[in-house]
Amino acid sequence: MSRVEKKAPSLCTDLPLDNTDICNKLQILEQLLRSCFGPTGRLKQVHNNIGGHVVTTSSSSVLLPAISSPQPFINLIITSIRNHVSRFSDCGLFAAILCLALIEQAKQTGVSGNVAIRLNKYFLGLCTSYLHQEDCGCKMKLDFCSSHNLITLAHSVISSKPASVLTEPEALHISKLAVQAFLLTVPCNSPGIVSLGRIVTVSVEGQCVLDSAVFPGLLVELSDVFGIFKVENLSSHPLRVVLFNVSLAGDLSELGNGTIEVHCGTDTDSQILDQLLEIGKQVVKDEVKLFVCQKVIHPVLQQFLRSHGITVIERLGITLMEPLTQLTGAQPVATLHTTIPLKAYGNVRGLSFRQFGSKTMLHLLPPEESVICTMVLCHRNETMLNELKVVCQKTEHVLRLALREPYALLGGGCTETHLAAHIRHKIMNDVIDTASVLGCSQTEYLLGMKAFCRSLESVATALEHDGGNSLIDLTYAHHWTLPADAIQEHMEDSLGCCGCGLVESSPNMKWSYLNTKYPEFLPAPLSRDTAVLPRVLDSFTAKLNALQVAVETANIALDIRYIIQDMN
Repeated sequence: MSRVEKKAPSLCTDLPLDNTDICNKLQILEQLLRSCFGPTGRLKQVHNNIGGHVVTTSSSSVLLPAISSPQPFINLIITSIRNHVSRFSDCGLFAAILCLALIEQAKQTGVSGNVAIRLNKYFLGLCTSYLHQEDCGCKMKLDFCSSHNLITLAHSVISSKPASVLTEPEALHISKLAVQAFLLTVPCNSPGIVSLGRIVTVSVEGQCVLDSAVFPGLLVELSDVFGIFKVENLSSHPLRVVLFNVSLAGDLSELGNGTIEVHCGTDTDSQILDQLLEIGKQVVKDEVKLFVCQKVIHPVLQQFLRSHGITVIERLGITLMEPLTQLTGAQPVATLHTTIPLKAYGNVRGLSFRQFGSKTMLHLLPPEESVICTMVLCHRNETMLNELKVVCQKTEHVLRLALREPYALLGGGCTETHLAAHIRHKIMNDVIDTASVLGCSQTEYLLGMKAFCRSLESVATALEHDGGNSLIDLTYAHHWTLPADAIQEHMEDSLGCCGCGLVESSPNMKWSYLNTKYPEFLPAPLSRDTAVLPRVLDSFTAKLNALQVAVETANIALDIRYIIQDMN
């Protein structure tokens, strides 16, 4: 007992936002995340201090789990943002940057924490109410009859992850494939509740990105191509399929739990092999053309099946079991000791070989309309390929969110600047009454508004990483980037289009630098010219939730008075 350490007292930190160490860590975190934001964001290499696998990324879903801090205050913010990313896949960096900016701006204004929290909630309500209006100036409806806006939405997600290292033609190609794969998972003629299908991703390293493709049905990688003597091409009659999820290797361990009694002199191996061959004889009799097993198949059974013209796939793995079941309609057989019921069989329309680099795959075509498809992703090396897989999964999720709420927000920082201008204009009409209702002075109300709007604008400025300046036009309140080498006298020639691409610069337009004082104005509505289409779109559902998470997390941080850490 003398060697037992005495319990250490807990560490209590009063007013964490007045703590220099915590504030410095918040500032470093904000700089780190801001530097990753947008299509030209800087990449980060993540690895532990004892070596191991190195990950190159700028994606919040990869970066945030890699950031660990001994400070609970920091971990609270990171955990909140990670929860948003796990549910919506997109706008994680937006939420994190906005949250940290709100905390920083609240500190700089000097408004008390309680007042800042009430004001943030009020301004968040103004934003969400405006975003849900039909005449919202930074929202557009997605038309599923046209693929253009869906491709733009997908392209915006894909191009915002520079670790994928895609050229513009490659990014456009992957965007089109992502939309094509997504549409293949949406059933066309399903009354009632609709269940979406599944995209199975196959990665091929060392091939050109433009070799990537999408196929209806399922592609299964083959380890033994020469063992498949016959592959059925498209047929007028469906090909029968049987699917086993139990090992057919002939191991005693696969017979189940319990005690096995073996008579003296009995050859168990031959007994099990005879049972396996009985299965083989039945599937031959039932005219099965494709025999699939999740685990291993005994070589003798394989030889028997192939000698009767049956295509054999073993070691399929648990990942592909569900999509194969959906594709074929087969019911997995889980025992060797009963006759295979006819209802357990499924069908495919045909089989064919597909070659991608060093990988040979068997293409299983669906017997009818199917919501299962395979996306083959190719890239030059493993790091880029891993990031591309993550990006395509996020893109699929964003497109599915668009089914629930078929809207998108203008990207490129234009939604942030537009919301800031809208709030500035809206609150100036009733400062006295609203300040009284919120229980604060007019000065605190205006300071809170300034802090909230500057936080939104700071997210837009985080998109610039090459020394340029961020501006807002005083007509539509869109975000613009002025290159560092631009000449001030010919500014409109250097600006080109706004961040989302809907507005072109003109000589009669006026601009103001962001995070500087500019006159309050009502953003003008955009003309609904269908010939002018946005170049950058953000997920409406993901960004709206990110906005709410950012404000709520900032409010929690502003409300924390003590941090108590158990040091044992």
